[in-house]
Amino acid sequence: MQTTRSHQEISLQPKPYTIEDWRGENRSLKQEFAYPIEDVEGEIPTNLKGTLYRNGPGLLDIFGRRLHHPFDGDGMVCAISFSNGRAYFRNSFVRTEAYCAEGLAGRMLYRGVFGTQKPGGWLANAFDLRRKNVANTNVIYWGEKLLALWEASHPYRLDPKTLHTLGRETFNGVLHKNSPFAAHPKIDPGDENREPRLVNFAIKPGPLTTITVYELDLKGKVVQQHDHKIPGFAFIHDFAITPQYCLFFQNPVSFNPLPYILGFRGAAECIKFECDRPTKIWIIPRNPTQEAQVIDADPCFVFHHANAFEQGNEIIVDSICYETFPAIDHNLNYEEIDFDSRPPGQLWRFHLNLQTSTSHRHLIHQRANEFPFINPAFIGKPYSCVYLAAAHQPEGDAPQQAIIKVDPECGEKQIWSAAPRGFVGEPVFVPRTPIKGSEDDGWVLTLVYDATYSRSDVVILDGKNLEKGAIARLHLKHHIPYGLHGSFTSDV
Repeated sequence: MQTTRSHQEISLQPKPYTIEDWRGENRSLKQEFAYPIEDVEGEIPTNLKGTLYRNGPGLLDIFGRRLHHPFDGDGMVCAISFSNGRAYFRNSFVRTEAYCAEGLAGRMLYRGVFGTQKPGGWLANAFDLRRKNVANTNVIYWGEKLLALWEASHPYRLDPKTLHTLGRETFNGVLHKNSPFAAHPKIDPGDENREPRLVNFAIKPGPLTTITVYELDLKGKVVQQHDHKIPGFAFIHDFAITPQYCLFFQNPVSFNPLPYILGFRGAAECIKFECDRPTKIWIIPRNPTQEAQVIDADPCFVFHHANAFEQGNEIIVDSICYETFPAIDHNLNYEEIDFDSRPPGQLWRFHLNLQTSTSHRHLIHQRANEFPFINPAFIGKPYSCVYLAAAHQPEGDAPQQAIIKVDPECGEKQIWSAAPRGFVGEPVFVPRTPIKGSEDDGWVLTLVYDATYSRSDVVILDGKNLEKGAIARLHLKHHIPYGLHGSFTSDV
């Protein structure tokens, strides 16, 4: 029987970080840069070729007014391009309509989903239900288009070389203005019988929630689209795919819109976890002529999935689970976060039996972790390793200071840590080109904020053995605010 220590016991242990160091990354980067990275420790692999794109909030204040939460910040895309053992850095803000409007006005014009309010109190915010598309969550290259994504609205297209904003992307009119397009598309690698596809979804929540599934071919054309109605409010950030199915975890939450409508809270602050309700897992066939199925699971909250695959009569799904929703306290600034009181995200495996419509789950790895990333060639297939951003300490919640590699079958792990003064972002796995060997034959790229020098580094790790240490550390000339998701393409 597994036992865990209480939050109080964990909080008494020495911490491998200080809150002051962690806060150093939580500040705006208002400049846009373009320069070769010349300050390098180690050697950049000469056969690492392509561009790492990464998105996240770049502005944490608007004309001096601090945001209530970084997720309300305007998106800033970074590009780190590799060729012949050298690297080049570029960053640019996604110039959405809202970003440009606030720039012209010289002041904050929009509320934020995560609690940021316009000046003037609740009277200035009441009944203003406009959504500011911050385009800050992910960035992906597909169909020769670079897309900045935010799940509650349309994508923005960027020039893949200069990062200049080219405008809204509608996929030839399939999306209308403000049509949602989720920030976690999955690239189905295909096989000898199927070409690769980009699979994504959209959520329109309400008393009856609509899930729309999109599939795009290699040219970026929407070749399949189908809607599914599910009862109840659904907050779904990510999903998982297999060759036959899309899997959506309907977290057991309720939404009371009144404080949001009346101008007292952001929309995300009106979500409440319901611990007496199951998590409902919707299994939607990618063939739109087939019926969806729903399976109940133990109550938990999931932001991100690592992978899923079919195995006999079961579907296996590996996900980062929280015992409850990590709610946002409107009375606290996000920099006042108490990590010791928060539930950690942990890697769990779900077994979904399609014949009996039952599920069970078990814990794969208990260290607090998030941002799972696997070899892209194994999406939707059986796999043997996942890379995650994790806490340095083995128990309790904490800032992400380490990259871990976990075998989901047996829980074996490797760890590379930037503690005590380093804080990591999402690990992005880049397979060697062409792939010559094992699933982990490649590199892990991540951004690390170094509080000692108040700057960020691009760190390259060996995918086979994280514990060898950094192959190379590319020192940037500045910091990058704590970010969200990204991707790598060898096409740019």
